[in-house]
Amino acid sequence: MTKSENIILVKSYEFALKIVNLYKEMIYNQKEYELSKQILKSGTSIGANSEEAAGAQSKKDFIAKLSIAYKESRETNYWLRLLKDSEIVENEHANSLITDCEELQKILTSILKTAKAS
Repeated sequence: MTKSENIILVKSYEFALKIVNLYKEMIYNQKEYELSKQILKSGTSIGANSEEAAGAQSKKDFIAKLSIAYKESRETNYWLRLLKDSEIVENEHANSLITDCEELQKILTSILKTAKAS
């Protein structure tokens, strides 16, 4: 990652790829169709809303889009914990994704605090 790259865009995209792979694994290996759709929607929405924020037309729009990304990260964290605790996803794999998700939450929180303060 270079200095000119936006860390939230890069990390949320990389996270979305991991979520897509988790979704494929859940569909093909475990034949799990309901929870897999939930995690796919919320986990990829973080990056999509971050991208929208990057192209925001105003500060208010920027904050609104990033706030949605933050809410989606919280929802994703919920689904990951549920998948882990219900033993649909192995602990190690789930813990890795939870750590990544929490990192995104911290970055989003920091950006939102800065944006709201300025």
